[in-house]
Amino acid sequence: MIEMTVRILERYGSVYLMGLMGTICLALITVSVGTVLGTFGALLRYSGIGVLKAVVRVYIWIIRGTPILLQLYFFWIFLPRVLPFEMSDTACIITALIVNAGAYVEEIIRAGIQAVDKGQTEAARSLGLNGRQAMMKVVLPQAVKNILPALGNEFINMIKQVSLASVFFINELTTSYRTVLSATYRPIESILIAGIIYLFLTTVLTCFMDRMETRLRYSEA
Repeated sequence: MIEMTVRILERYGSVYLMGLMGTICLALITVSVGTVLGTFGALLRYSGIGVLKAVVRVYIWIIRGTPILLQLYFFWIFLPRVLPFEMSDTACIITALIVNAGAYVEEIIRAGIQAVDKGQTEAARSLGLNGRQAMMKVVLPQAVKNILPALGNEFINMIKQVSLASVFFINELTTSYRTVLSATYRPIESILIAGIIYLFLTTVLTCFMDRMETRLRYSEA
């Protein structure tokens, strides 16, 4: 089996490489935009505007209460029918991944904000900062330090969730596995290569997040 795995990798390495690049691109877009969306949603929860807070709560309730695959199908079917412009399958799937990621990031950031001592906000206000300034300059930076491990785990989870894009034949690593499988009819070897690549990718990200946590701990010392 090892010999056949090596042969498949030598012959179809470019296919897996293209899938890896697709996975990394999808993950980067999902992580970056999803984090911005989640942070914005968490700030809205503390805005004091009841309507906005209710909208965010409903958004979180829907996303966390439905399977991600169902959400992918919904955006894939719904967006092209309601938007006045043409939207590709890839754009629909990326949008769904971002919306899903934003909901979970929002909950993580909200928990981090709640963990910050309220005395920090009171101290910032006593120094002349308004509510927004206190949140952005005092509370949020401390919250990020508190939630970094959970945020790192969510980023890794996003990378793995990107594999669901293969259902819609979006170029990523699991799609590459299916392409190689259809050409070789060797399911074990083909999926083993994809699994090793995923493991390598998530391990690198885990090591990166661990180093960031270590640096933050040293900076606090």
